Amino acid sequence: MKFEILHTDPGSSARAGRITTDHSSFETPIFMPVGTQGTVKGVHQHELKDDTDAPIILGNTYHLYLRPGTTVLKDAGGLHRFMNWDRSILTDSGGYQVFSLSANRKLTEQGAGFRSHIDGSKHLFTPENVVDIQRIIGADIMMAFDECTPWPCDEEYASKSLELTHHWLDRGWERFRTSEPLYGHQQAFFPIVQGSVYAGLRRRSADKVASLGAEGNAIGGLSVGEPAEEMYSMIEVVNEILPADRPRYLMGVGTPVNILEAIARGVDMFDCVMPTRNGRNGMLFTSRGIINMRNKKWMNDHSPVDEMAHSVVDMQYSKAYLRHLIIAGELLGAQIATLHNLAFYLWLVRESFKQIRKGEFTPWKARMVKELSTRL
Repeated sequence: MKFEILHTDPGSSARAGRITTDHSSFETPIFMPVGTQGTVKGVHQHELKDDTDAPIILGNTYHLYLRPGTTVLKDAGGLHRFMNWDRSILTDSGGYQVFSLSANRKLTEQGAGFRSHIDGSKHLFTPENVVDIQRIIGADIMMAFDECTPWPCDEEYASKSLELTHHWLDRGWERFRTSEPLYGHQQAFFPIVQGSVYAGLRRRSADKVASLGAEGNAIGGLSVGEPAEEMYSMIEVVNEILPADRPRYLMGVGTPVNILEAIARGVDMFDCVMPTRNGRNGMLFTSRGIINMRNKKWMNDHSPVDEMAHSVVDMQYSKAYLRHLIIAGELLGAQIATLHNLAFYLWLVRESFKQIRKGEFTPWKARMVKELSTRL
């Protein structure tokens, strides 16, 4: 994987760059649609290309391991071939999913034992076999196995959790370095900074992660309920330490405003279920603010879904028609709203790239944050 910084913003830590994998080359900042189980919910692969021009999507090790399973994925030649996607894929290691199964998992130095949410069967994730699973999936970028701490948690718990995450990181990094890709394309490995909202722990973790010299680095354990200002503060602490010549990936974040604020603090990569999940529920993100399509005010509004036309669907369908579909429970309504939201998120990061290149990101961001926070 190659990363190059093309432009920097004079008024912030924002940077515009380019990542190149064996499957695609794309500008950063970038937003990655979440395709947890080998699909971005409700969206065809050709629509991801034609309507949103997504160059990279995210899959999840936990879900793909349980279903369809590693045998099917290996026999298919990896996830790219299985789902007919010829652009880049990043896989989350499953740490967050194990975190969310707190009632059905047990953490030890060896790894994380858990019960499947599908059939209750017992499984064990270790730092080593999570790398092995991601080799079988064949993602262009794979993540280290970590523990994602809940919020709130006390500093003692966060410190012990960090020790475990760092122990697992050493083992996962060794397995990555001593194993090979299976399908003829290269794979990168990103370690993850943890430490909850404690600056000292975050610095310790960032130092550890930076020392590995990995091709990119991730920031995890944020956007789990803490106030936004605490999240921004932790990003600043971490990015003072993480190497500037490697991409920085903020995991699971977030709203359009969160993304712009993180870009200003030097983050390059994002993923979040918000555009797809909220779209299915009738919430649209637009350049003028947030629209709840269920509101009666849109019932007879025959203007385009978004006059800025971030995607093909924006000009094809009116607010009145989309509201009708969503109120009626028609699947097409969820599909249109999902496509719009994904296209908007990808427009937002591409426009950020353009503004950084022009040297005007900071004033543009200030205007956009006001607009994006408005409820229409």
